[in-house]
Amino acid sequence: MVIYLSGDLGAGKTTLVRGLLHALGYGGRVKSPTYTLIEPYDLPGLNLRHFDLYRFRDAEEWEAAGFRDEFDENNICLVEWPEQAAELLPLADLEIVFNILPDGRTLDLYAHTAAGKQCLTALHN
Repeated sequence: MVIYLSGDLGAGKTTLVRGLLHALGYGGRVKSPTYTLIEPYDLPGLNLRHFDLYRFRDAEEWEAAGFRDEFDENNICLVEWPEQAAELLPLADLEIVFNILPDGRTLDLYAHTAAGKQCLTALHN
């Protein structure tokens, strides 16, 4: 599962990932991977990879770091700033777009695959 998280700085992308991980039972510290580009979280029966590509600039770095290998059937990949590596990333199953408003935020959710549509359907029920 690949989930893109798009929106301006401070929109709440990392906060959403932190809340998701805590809701799944992760008790450790959840930090932004702004400088490391990826933070892995292995929970019982679930492997989650949190990418922050804000500082990503080089396709060679992608290959050298082995990021391509993280996008497999075993991992859920949450990707902040996907536009920074658009040509390298697989299609998102689900895309969440964060919008900052004067009095809060809104989220727009888009399903791009059958798995993404299944997730949206489950959220609506």
